[in-house]
Parts: sequence; C-alpha cells; structure tokens
Amino acid sequence: MSQPVKVVLCGPPQSGKSCLRSGLKQAILSLERVGKAPYPYVLTACPDGEGAWYAEAVRNNPQLAKELKQAYKRKFTWEFAQEKAKAVKNLSLPLNIIDVGGKITDENRLIMQHATHAVILAGDINKILAWQEFCLDLKLKIIAIIRSNLHGNADCIESESPILAGSIHHLQRGVDVSQRPMVQRLAGLLVKLSNG
Repeated sequence: MSQPVKVVLCGPPQSGKSCLRSGLKQAILSLERVGKAPYPYVLTACPDGEGAWYAEAVRNNPQLAKELKQAYKRKFTWEFAQEKAKAVKNLSLPLNIIDVGGKITDENRLIMQHATHAVILAGDINKILAWQEFCLDLKLKIIAIIRSNLHGNADCIESESPILAGSIHHLQRGVDVSQRPMVQRLAGLLVKLSNG
C-alpha cells in the first residue's frame, strides 16, 4: 500500500483557499463516482469556522452559514495547532486535503510538518515566494502555484510540469468552481498522485 498523499492548501489570507478546497473536493468526488479516484478527505486546520461543510451551507442558506461560522470560530492557539498537527500526522486515507490558515506562523509550521505536498494559492503574487520558502523549509513537494484573480473571467494554465502553474478566476463563496479548468487539472493531478 502506498503512503497517503497529504496536500496542504496554503497561501496568504483572502486568496480563496476555502473556495478552492470546496471546488476541488467536488471535482474529485465526480471522478470517484465513476471509479477513477479515491475519496478526498478534507481536514480544516484553520480555526476560522469554515469547515468542509461551509461552501454548501452558503449556497443553501447564507444566513445560517454565517451564524454557524461565528459559532465554530476559535482562536488560533498552540493547543489548536497541536491538535491539528496530530490529525495530519495520523491521516491514513489515500488522498487528504489540508486547508491551513493564511499566515506563515509556528502554528502552521507545526500543522504542516507531516504533510507531503503543497498547493500555493495567492491573490498577491508578491507573497508567493515567502510561501514557497516556507513549504520547501518543511520539505513539502510543491505541486501547484496558482494565482487567484477574483475579478478575472477565465482560468489560465501556464504550465503543468514540473509544477502546475497559472491562475484561477472568481473564487467566491457560494459559487461552484468545480468545473473550472484549473480546478479540474489540479483534481486530476491529486488523483494521479494518490493512485501512485
């Protein structure tokens, strides 16, 4: 049995990581339904109150989603980081996606240390290098660097090897992004990694 793939979605705050996480999970689930992919387990390792349930809740009942987010929101404490680090270490399914907070901190270092791969998503391209250095210092294999363009109208795939690179447009809560070209390519890449 191959080792579990543990992919961290990371990058600066307000880049759309939670939206990407939701679209990515939906894209992989559509492949799983036809027997081409393992189940994508999502671990929310940021105490912002936006669990894996959040995107669907926003689509179905935005007010309730807002209320639940506030109820689940916690402080980013060392104890929280230790709890999530243990969870990452113990992940054993073939494909795991870990959504972390948007700051380069000791807490995120602790959480990310047991991951295997990283996807960097940034709205501000000037912040990509710091995240690359952070991931490389943790010995994570960076598999994608994606620029988030909230006001764009199309995705752009610039390269697929050795790193998937380009941009994704309009990552906004409540919008299904699972069919976007960049999400589809990233989903395919994660499935390929998890299938060995």
